[in-house]
Amino acid sequence: MTFTELKKQPSGREMKNYIQLTELIEELKKRDLPDEIVELVNSEIEKINAATGKGLGRQLIKSKAYVVKELEKRLKLVPKNYYRHLWTASGMAAFGIPIGVVIGLAIGNIAYLGVGLPIGIAIGAGMGTKMDKKAKDEGRQLDVVIG
Repeated sequence: MTFTELKKQPSGREMKNYIQLTELIEELKKRDLPDEIVELVNSEIEKINAATGKGLGRQLIKSKAYVVKELEKRLKLVPKNYYRHLWTASGMAAFGIPIGVVIGLAIGNIAYLGVGLPIGIAIGAGMGTKMDKKAKDEGRQLDVVIG
């Protein structure tokens, strides 16, 4: 099964998302994917081709995010730095805030809560980078950056 061609080409701010989506599709063409994934991508391309005006930019963002999420969920395929971006925010919330609370309570001034945030970001980024390296070693990483 083949991928549908993107017919709409945006201008301005939407161009970044358009380029990322076309690079993702080109990378997917190089792989042997199940028909259900190709159909999923084609349905998103049809939504983009049907969009007009400001709806085109929004649809590009939604479709790109949906395709990446489904690839990760169904095939465990991820773009470069996927886990690093995911875990940086999670590290800040899961590790940074509790560490900041402990530091603030230990010092006796809760104003030091913010000290834990950069620590949490570093922990999350480290964990995400480790998972990205594992995905690359297992051949599950796509040669495209989505950001």
